[in-house]
Amino acid sequence: MIRFFKRVWGDAGYLKLIDRCERQLAKVLGLVLLVLIAATSLQLVCQVFWSLVNPNTAWLNSRLMEVLGDLLSLLIALEVLQNITSYLRKQVIQIELVLLTAITAVSRKVIVLPHGAEAKPQLLAGLGVAVLALTASYWLVHSFSRERHVSARREPATGNQELDL
Repeated sequence: MIRFFKRVWGDAGYLKLIDRCERQLAKVLGLVLLVLIAATSLQLVCQVFWSLVNPNTAWLNSRLMEVLGDLLSLLIALEVLQNITSYLRKQVIQIELVLLTAITAVSRKVIVLPHGAEAKPQLLAGLGVAVLALTASYWLVHSFSRERHVSARREPATGNQELDL
């Protein structure tokens, strides 16, 4: 029994336990998110279908921004699910995916701004700064990661396979 505790509470055993728990929690969260996405998608499709069948045509003008916000929320949830599955596959959090998810979330907020938001310049300035900061961060991360993956070869290919190797 003491040997078991020493093995678990040793550095390697403890990190292995934490990693295993982290992966299991990510799986549970991914499953919960998948169920949530499916239920929300079904609800959104039913709402849109019912509204189109219903003879009340004023729905398109009054509820369009709500439906667009719901659709963008679903896309954000799908991106979060992609982040989780990417983590489970590679055991690395991909910062590019996280930044793209954040850009989508801020863009959703900008797209579905309520009426009267133009009277709040601090909100608009804050969203603008957030968009600029996120896109600059994404550009930096993307350009840095692409720079690291470019091969060291600088001259064009000669067409001869033996020489090109």
